[in-house]
Formats: sequence, structure tokens, C-alpha cells
Amino acid sequence: MGSCISARIKAESPFHIGANSKNTSSESSSKVPSPGPSSTPRTEGEILQSDNLKRFSFSDLKAATRNFRPDSVLGEGGFGCVFKGWIDEHSLTAVRAGTGMIIAVKKLNQESFQGHQEWLAEINYLGQLYHPNLVKLIGYCLEDDHRLLVYEFMPKGSLENHLFRRASYFQPLSWNLRMKVALGAAKGLAFLHSDKVKVIYRDFKASNILLDSSFNAKLSDFGLAKDGPSGSQSHVSTRIMGTLGYAAPEYMATGHLTKKSDVYSFGVVMLEMLSGRRAIDKNRPGREQNLVEWARPYLGSKRKFVQVMDARIEGQYSMSNALKAATLAVHCISVEPRFRPSMEEVVRTLEQLHDSTDKEGSRGLSRQNPHKAHNNSSKNSKKNVAAIGVSHGKAASYPRPSASPLHP
Repeated sequence: MGSCISARIKAESPFHIGANSKNTSSESSSKVPSPGPSSTPRTEGEILQSDNLKRFSFSDLKAATRNFRPDSVLGEGGFGCVFKGWIDEHSLTAVRAGTGMIIAVKKLNQESFQGHQEWLAEINYLGQLYHPNLVKLIGYCLEDDHRLLVYEFMPKGSLENHLFRRASYFQPLSWNLRMKVALGAAKGLAFLHSDKVKVIYRDFKASNILLDSSFNAKLSDFGLAKDGPSGSQSHVSTRIMGTLGYAAPEYMATGHLTKKSDVYSFGVVMLEMLSGRRAIDKNRPGREQNLVEWARPYLGSKRKFVQVMDARIEGQYSMSNALKAATLAVHCISVEPRFRPSMEEVVRTLEQLHDSTDKEGSRGLSRQNPHKAHNNSSKNSKKNVAAIGVSHGKAASYPRPSASPLHP
């Protein structure tokens, strides 16, 4: 399933967050302890019925993971460890390692600050929701003090690993693959935000985007997901929970959660894909540690935005397509939520960008140097900028689509 690193913010206000900042793994986060598993009910009746979920025994999963051997660990985070296991594809019973179907088993740490409620939320959302861009939950284990979740195995791991790990087996993602991942992740969020589902994900970040063998993106970790507002409500009021650097500023300030909170987080991940930089990186100089704050001045200029682009993919894209992608990120991270596009609109923009990339690739344009591409297209740059809703560096309103691409 890849890394399950889940650095959380758990606090009552942004002031409290600032006073308790600490580094966790490779992400900077702030958190205060939340009630542990022992403070919440632990009954089977809490789990919504789903014919597609199997209830595993602890002994089943112990056998499937070879007794949770250390060399079976795929990742580790706030929830606990994720182990690689093997089960029969039809009977879903444990089989010998290397045979049958590979699974990812997430095992709750008894001292986990995420606890039973987030384990339960994961089951109740993924047990009811099905979409090609959501990770598939196969089943769960609720036995004594044991809390486990069983997922489909995602062989390429997380987007975070491919963007930021410098190991030899993690090659930098190409421009085309980054745009493919962005589109897949956007479709997953658009599905959650649709009128039929109305779910706010609340924890959209690179480590929660998992990749299958073909680099198809799937959203994972629904422990912080919330039902969206209903009726005349404009938002959901919640405790501030999420990951520092990805959480929308208005949510951090008020605890008011809307679909536009997810859109902001998407914009941050889009910036990570364009720049190859983390949302928060304490290893960089002071003014460069927060990606959004550092990148925003460059993104407002069609001449300077190229300074944000990841040097490892230089020459793989045309200037016009890079500009469109950067402009989309600008819209998503607008300080005012009303200026952010819906995820339906984000999907439409990325689909157009994908089609444009394919056409340019067939003509060999995507392989030219982006600076050269900029010079060659200088006559058309103003037209390109106007077409994607930017005028003099300011975001304009997005045209609303007549129908969602997910729900025609």
C-alpha cells in the first residue's frame, strides 16, 4: 500500500497549533493527543453493513503477513504499521508468501493518537464508496484489542515517495506521469464532492495518493473524512485536523470545513508535483520552507513561474502546458475560497491539459526546452493566459461546466 505516514494536526485553534509545533518524520506537523482507542466504543454495531467487506480473524491476518514480520513492513505512520500479505483471490484466506493475491494490512498501534474513531471512519467510508480513484478496502479485523484494515496492494507506493525520495529505485516522475496522477487524484476528489456522495476528504496530500502498477492514482486514508454540509448549511464545523502545509487557511482559522478546503489541498499537491518541493520543508532557507508562500509571487507572472518548475523534468513539457498547470494551482490555492474552482472544473482543466499534452507529444513539442518553447510562443502567451482565466496576474472566475465529467 506504500507509506502510510500521517502527520496530523490535532488542536482547538491555530494559536494552539503554533505553540505546539514539532517535526514528525519528513513532514512538519503539529498535534495534541486525542482520545485513545480505550475511550471510544468498540462494537461491531458501529460498522455500517457492507456486503463487499470481509471480516478477517486476527489469526488469518497473522498468517497472511507471516506473523507481521519486520521485513513485511510497507510503511509506518500515526496509525501504526502497514504490512504486506498474501491471500487467496477467491476464498480470501491466507496463503503462502509469493502466491495468491498481495494485500496491504494496516495494523492499529494501541498507543496511536488516531485511534478507534478514525479506524471506524475508514471502514464506513471505504466500505460504502466505490470509484476507480479510491483505494479498495477488502476487509477488516475487529477482535479483542486488535484493529486492522485490509486493502488492495498498490505496487508503486505513494506519490510522496516518487516526488521526494532520492533513492535509485525512485526515479523522478515524468511530466506526463505527474499530470496523469493529478488527473486521477482530481477525479477521486470530484467523486467525493459530487451531489450523490457529499464527502469532504480533509486529508489530501502526497502521501495519501497511492499508485498502482500503471501509475493510476487512488486516494487512501479516510480517517479524517467528514460528511459535507446538508440543506442550507454552508460548512461543517469541526476540530482542526489535517496536515500542516496542506490545510486551507480559513479552515485553520475557523474550523469551518467545506469542499473548497479540499480544493486548496489539491492546489498544494499540484504545486508539489510542478516544483518537486515539499509543502513544508524545514531543511530549506527560511523564506522557502513554506511552498505556497515561496511560490505564489512567481506563479503570478507568466515570465517568472518557470522558476518554480522542477529542474528534473526540464524539457519534458511545453511552456503553454506548464503555464496552464501552474495557473490551475494558483486558482486552487486562492486565499478566498470563493475564487477556487470546484473539483469538477479542475478535472475538466486537467483533461484538456492531458489532451493538449498528447497532441504536443505527437508533434515532438513536449520534448523541447521550456525556455525555448516560451520564446517560440511569446506571440501567443497572452492568448494562452486569457484562455485559462488569468489577467495581469490576478485570478478570474472559472466558467462552470454544464455537467460533472463523473456524473453525466
